[in-house]
Amino acid sequence: MQLKNDKNQLFDFLLGRVEEMVEQSTNIEKTLLAICNLLKDHCTHYDWVGFYLVDQSSKSELVLGPFVGEPTEHVRIPFGKGICGQAAARKESLIIQDVSTETNYLACSPKVKAEAVMPIIKAGKIVGELDIDSHRCSAFTSKDEKFLNQVCKSISKLF
Repeated sequence: MQLKNDKNQLFDFLLGRVEEMVEQSTNIEKTLLAICNLLKDHCTHYDWVGFYLVDQSSKSELVLGPFVGEPTEHVRIPFGKGICGQAAARKESLIIQDVSTETNYLACSPKVKAEAVMPIIKAGKIVGELDIDSHRCSAFTSKDEKFLNQVCKSISKLF
């Protein structure tokens, strides 16, 4: 089944798989890693896919969780710092089509050109976020944003 040419079809398929994974989950970390692999394997413009989870002791810092892609030195990010920290502080999605234009950006790799960060909200509180980097400028469309927000809504059931 060729899905890569039709984004709507692809995203519907992937969302269904994510929902199945969440429903069948017995281990949050393993489920999140499986979701990372699923998204990276099927979306050619998703070059790094990972989760940052809210540090439950401070509640003002993100801690790197499961991810696929190149390693990053950013394993802890204070709320407000970088794109991930800004999304956490605001509890809203951020899509940056050209990271070189951002003054408050934490560079994970010189290859990263665009970034999408979607919060995971449970009972009105941010519990984590999905972070996706692309090696192409302007990689993310409104379809990506809608899809990734739906993925995060589904994932919130794990918390």
